[in-house]
Amino acid sequence: MRKFMVVLDDSRECLNAMRFAAMRAARSEGGVVILSIIPPEEFNHWIGVGDIMREEARERVHAHFEVFAKWMRDKQGVNPELAIREGEPVSQILTHIAEDPEIGVLVLGAGTDKKGPGPLVTQLSKSAGTLPIPITIVPGDLSKERLEAIT
Repeated sequence: MRKFMVVLDDSRECLNAMRFAAMRAARSEGGVVILSIIPPEEFNHWIGVGDIMREEARERVHAHFEVFAKWMRDKQGVNPELAIREGEPVSQILTHIAEDPEIGVLVLGAGTDKKGPGPLVTQLSKSAGTLPIPITIVPGDLSKERLEAIT
């Protein structure tokens, strides 16, 4: 089964990327992998404190995932899987893609502010020609209706 991988983060554009991945997966009988990456700098504390912070970060990820997963199951009939990794985002995305041969498309949301599309879109599009799978970049300001029409 082909899977669409989408990155879960705190950005506004993440919502459209999630919607797009779920809608495409539903229409193509594929799956969705939601990848959350916990940056390493969150745990640069005493060992005990770092462990507590790591567990709290994982709990936040699970809570956010459940919101998206419920919508995907209820509205799109897609049961997503969650993957949590720790480290630098781009390297963790590439490692996860390499480890799961069923991932066929990386879906990223593009920011709409003047700073640019966002760090992941910027960094990954620079190496798009050498990636093992295509990237779909979803504009952050597309309406739900437009997303439905596109997918």
